[in-house]
Amino acid sequence: MTRFTLAALAGTVALMSAPVFTQTRSSAPPLVITAYGGKAPATPYKSPKTPWGEPDLVGVWSSDDDAGLPMSRPRFAPDGKTELGDRLYQTDEEYAQRKNQITQRAKQGDEAAVGAFRFDYARRAFAQTSLIVDPADGRQPAYTSESFARAMPRGTYGNGPLDWTTDFSTYERCITRGILGSTLNVIYGNGEEITQSPGYVSITYEMIHDTRIIPTDGRPHVGSKIRQLLGNSVGHWEGDELVVETTNFTSETAIGVNGNGNRHSPDLKLTERIKRVAKDVVQYQVTIDDPRTYERPWTMSFPLTPLDGNRILPYTCHEGNMALTQSLGGERAEDRALAEDLKKGIVRARRPVQDGLGVGGQPAAAGGFGAGGRGGRGGGAPPATPGADTQER
Repeated sequence: MTRFTLAALAGTVALMSAPVFTQTRSSAPPLVITAYGGKAPATPYKSPKTPWGEPDLVGVWSSDDDAGLPMSRPRFAPDGKTELGDRLYQTDEEYAQRKNQITQRAKQGDEAAVGAFRFDYARRAFAQTSLIVDPADGRQPAYTSESFARAMPRGTYGNGPLDWTTDFSTYERCITRGILGSTLNVIYGNGEEITQSPGYVSITYEMIHDTRIIPTDGRPHVGSKIRQLLGNSVGHWEGDELVVETTNFTSETAIGVNGNGNRHSPDLKLTERIKRVAKDVVQYQVTIDDPRTYERPWTMSFPLTPLDGNRILPYTCHEGNMALTQSLGGERAEDRALAEDLKKGIVRARRPVQDGLGVGGQPAAAGGFGAGGRGGRGGGAPPATPGADTQER
């Protein structure tokens, strides 16, 4: 693996021409290192350095090992009786059960890993009860009433109507899943490659192959009139911790799994904290601040571990995407069939998109951490009431 990939050329040019700006500290909550399970390591970990002296985050990482951990904390522990409340970490007994569960599922996954396609699965357990660490109850804050008008379209994961490409999500259109949709664990394709060069960090996501190039020389954000699907990211180092602040978003992406849910507003600000906390663990934390979409800011934190195989795979989504053409064609065929039936005096309901398919990404039932597997590509429909948990696995 080479450090000098997409970021290298940009870094060389920037060092020759870009001025050095004063860096400022982020106002987001400090990093919560959930990888330690609430217990400090016996020997503090010292991050390795790049040849130019910055903390070394280089590697191919994955969120596979948070598989089964809910985004929002369930009310009860796996025993179905103990209320979790503000408890972020599992007890020793709960953690032992979780590790055994992960071991058994990894064994089953290894035995089934044949052929051209397989699901990804966790190989290592972590002791947190939810990905959300703030608010203290581990629950996603309620959506604002305004945000319901920005629901991400369901596309073929709903029942239509499908009249044009804008009736599909940006994920199903192979455009992007957004930053958080690309980071949160799903059924497969959870790899992300971090590379570094002097003054730059780049992050390449495996699914839909987005790449973010993040300057770390302290430069300000671009002008407010420039808007991008992944926003404008600028980073700086706070000790061994990379802090990335991203603004200048559009309102076309969402925060949920696979980029589904209610779309955020252009006012969204993400603050990511990324720190290597062990040889094989990077702690990733993100604070979501968008008062037009959520009633208060909220924060998720979870470990990233080395990706199995140590390389992200090509994801030729848009290049071979016939789904939209075929889906829209199917809907127009149903239009014609309805018209023909009406000519015969047959009045019937429109055949729904999901008829007979057995898919649609229904939200998993609430349960204890690690209680269920991951869902497929479909993201959650917008919640029926503000504050409902829409995340799916």
